[in-house]
Formats: sequence, C-alpha cells, structure tokens
Amino acid sequence: MCTKTDGMISGEQSIRKMLEERERLTLSQYAFLSENTQGRLYPLNFDDTRTEFQRDRDRIIHSKSFRRLMHKTQVFLSPEHDHYRTRLTHTLEVTQIARTICRSLRLNEDLAEAIGLGHDLGHTPFGHAGERVIQRCYSPDFTHSKQSLRVADKLERLDLTYEVRDGILMHSGNDMAKTLEGRVIRFADRIAYINHDIDDALRAGILSQDMLPRYATDILGKTHGERINSMVTSLVRASTDKNDIDMEPEFLKATDELRAFLFSNVYFNSEAKSEESKAEAVVETLYTYFTQNPEKLPEEFTQTVEDEGVERAACDYISGMTDRYAIRTYSEIYVPKLWMGF
Repeated sequence: MCTKTDGMISGEQSIRKMLEERERLTLSQYAFLSENTQGRLYPLNFDDTRTEFQRDRDRIIHSKSFRRLMHKTQVFLSPEHDHYRTRLTHTLEVTQIARTICRSLRLNEDLAEAIGLGHDLGHTPFGHAGERVIQRCYSPDFTHSKQSLRVADKLERLDLTYEVRDGILMHSGNDMAKTLEGRVIRFADRIAYINHDIDDALRAGILSQDMLPRYATDILGKTHGERINSMVTSLVRASTDKNDIDMEPEFLKATDELRAFLFSNVYFNSEAKSEESKAEAVVETLYTYFTQNPEKLPEEFTQTVEDEGVERAACDYISGMTDRYAIRTYSEIYVPKLWMGF
C-alpha cells in the first residue's frame, strides 16, 4: 500500500506549494494533480522546490538503468552509425511527444515526462529479440514493462510514485493506465517508434519512400515531421475536453496500417533483423551459463538468488545488460583468448 509523502512547511509558501497551486488553476479537470498522488512505497523527506512527479523525473534520469539505454537496441543491433536510434533516443522522443500532447490537452506534463523517461528502463539487450529469449528461457510472463517496474521498485529502488509506476507498467499491452497522462505515453510510444523506425529504415536503404502504404501517407503525410504532426494533432482533436485519450478513426486506421507495414517489412523480414538469431543465441547462452554457475553472478544479485532463485537473478542481470556488454561478457566466457607469450 502506497503512503502519501508528508512534510512540514515553515515560513513563506514553498515553491512546491506554488507549483501545485498553478496546477490547480491551469490544468484540465481531467489532469492528474501532483498533490493528489497516492504516494510512494516508502515516503521521502519533504521537498519544497519540486512536485512529487518532478522528483520522479529526476530520480529516473540519475539512475544507472537510464544511462544504459544509450547502448541498447531500438531496431538496429549495436548500431555503428551515429544517426540510428537507440533505446535512449527512443525514450527521449517518446517523452517529447508526450509533453507536446499533454501541454495541448492541459494535462500534467511532469507526470507524463516521468513515465516516458522510465517506460523502458527494464528493456533487454538486442531489443525485442532479447525479450523473446527471456520469455522462452525464464518465463512467458516476462515483459519489458514489468521488468521496467521491477528495476524501479527493486533493482534500483527508485521509489517512484504510484501514478508513475502505473504508467510504466501499463504503457503497452491490453490494460490501460489509470491516469490520462499514462494513456498519453501509450500513444506517444507508438507514434515515436512508428516514425523513427521508418526514418532509420529509409536511412539504411531497407525501405524506400515509394514502398510506404499510400493510404497511410496520403492521410498522415510524406515526411517524418508531417506524419508525427498529423498523429499528434489528430489525437489532440479527438481527446480535448474528454476523460479519455484517442485518435480520430481515419488517422488511427492510417497509423495502424503503418505499424502493420513495419512489422511485415522491417521488424520480422528485413536486413535490419539478419543478425537477430545470433543475438538471441548470445542471450540464451548467457542465461544458461549463469543459471548453471550462480557463483559467477555479480555480488549484488546474491540476495535475489537466495530470495527468488537463480533463474530470477540471471534474468535480472542479463536484461539489464547493454548490447555491447552482453557481447563482451559472452566473448569473455566462450571465446578463447590468444596466448601472447610468443
């Protein structure tokens, strides 16, 4: 059960109280106000300069798992070129889109920002290829959403508010977040990856502009910027002054068509995925190795082994790896080192 964070204020009104008052005066009746948070698992000392959701944002940005996102796959495995997205740049694009939507709808930008920054903290190395291996080897119930919440709650103990935790957990799948800001992230995530994955695939020569489905581009636009703008403005039009987040039917249909096109032509059947079987073999081999040799796990996972078993500990360790760290660990274990004595 979460408990609200309490604190005493002495002297003049705190900056935090002024920020909370501003929310009451300026945000939509459907926005979630910072002062109404259900709190944290473990209450923090009172902060008189930041709202609770601003504190969550800062705790996420300063976490180790957030920094590791810069070396985790979005679509292209361990990309060498500077301009391809990684899991970190994806996260930043999701957050920017969500803030734009929330500002237009007068929802709580700070809440959306914290959820957006934290939504992929638990993503595996090698993107969804790594996730599939963990599901196969550890549990079909494993998802990056659940792992992101586990990272926040247990592995890094970020002690986030209930609303941010709910938004992280519910950003994908069938269940909806309890706040509109959490539901905005669900759309922002899709808007971001559809458009930046098209952009990266065009850059890589996997797609050409004339391959994109005509119905979708006629409605959404021919360029990266046009399509994002169309999706965002349609969502804003459909959701203004409503207690729900949605997109206009024609624009939603075009968005879904682009997404389906990506699954058929990039995510499962393209040059971008040609190395995925090797990446999956790396993850599966590491999982087998660490479950059979628990003493090789870092010391920080000792308690997890004792409390939840070696399989859970191996899952946590491997899912936290970056692409290059997973490859390096695999190489150190299985690739012979040249003897330098000649």
